[in-house]
Amino acid sequence: MRMAIMVAMVVSMRGASGEEGLVLNYYKESCPRAEEIVKEKVQELYNKHGNTAVSWLRNLFHDCMVKSCDASLLLDSVGSVSSEKGSARSFGMRNFKYVNTIKDALEKECPKTVSCADIVALSAREGALMLGGPNVPMKTGRRDSRESEVDVVEQHIPNHNDSIPFVLSRFQSIGINTEGTVALLGAHSVGRVHCKNLVGRLYPEIDPSLDPNYAIYLKGRCPSPNPDPRSVAYARNDRVTPMILDNEYYKNVLAHKGLLLVDQQLISHPETAPFVEKMASDNEYFHGRFSTALLVLSENNPLTGDQGEVRVDCRLVNKDG
Repeated sequence: MRMAIMVAMVVSMRGASGEEGLVLNYYKESCPRAEEIVKEKVQELYNKHGNTAVSWLRNLFHDCMVKSCDASLLLDSVGSVSSEKGSARSFGMRNFKYVNTIKDALEKECPKTVSCADIVALSAREGALMLGGPNVPMKTGRRDSRESEVDVVEQHIPNHNDSIPFVLSRFQSIGINTEGTVALLGAHSVGRVHCKNLVGRLYPEIDPSLDPNYAIYLKGRCPSPNPDPRSVAYARNDRVTPMILDNEYYKNVLAHKGLLLVDQQLISHPETAPFVEKMASDNEYFHGRFSTALLVLSENNPLTGDQGEVRVDCRLVNKDG
């Protein structure tokens, strides 16, 4: 019993000192202004480019769903590294360059101290706030991977037309339950979707689960069954509050105005439908469940302690290895 208590105390002390594991305010001694700098830069970028707030949330999802929250997503294709950004699942992702805008500011303040993985996590927290979402008590202390995981991206990240059981299984594999999965899909309340991911519900026949008038709107946004992937043709899931992270998404799903197939299927599956209805009726409940699920996502199998490295440039593995 005494030995167990001593081990628990040592683990607790390591976490509190920031030497091992994820803790709140990990950089309080090594870089006291780290989180403040991330917040300042996220706000600055939002004021210049509002869509960056959505990108921060998507970055966290695409990084943490694939094995580990380790910033492997951010690596460019250089030498033996093949970037995860080249995966089909990364289609439509952008604003990666602004991660380095934040990183550059942190390098000036505290060289070789704040990891890119923590920047992904903290910017997601601030992005959610900028979009009117909840304040997530994000822990820090992650380290950066030296490897890309492009070969397994499609195994870990669900596609927009996957079945609900498959989507649930992918989230459950990292500890997010059905309620949390429904909450995280609420992130579709903000941002937009390229027509490439929509036309399957419109052509050659309209998906019968779509509201007829909404289908007409979508066809107006996506007039061709074969849209050019390089085009900017898109539609928004939420036309009422398109840049606010709220429960309008669930109201749309109930009205058969879910933009993606995975969105609309939430109301037809018995495990997810009750949560859609509850979140549609209670925005505070949605925010609470979203905050909890985002936190679990952000803590998926992180590299800590002596694992990995702290990259100087988020796009490249450090030259000194």
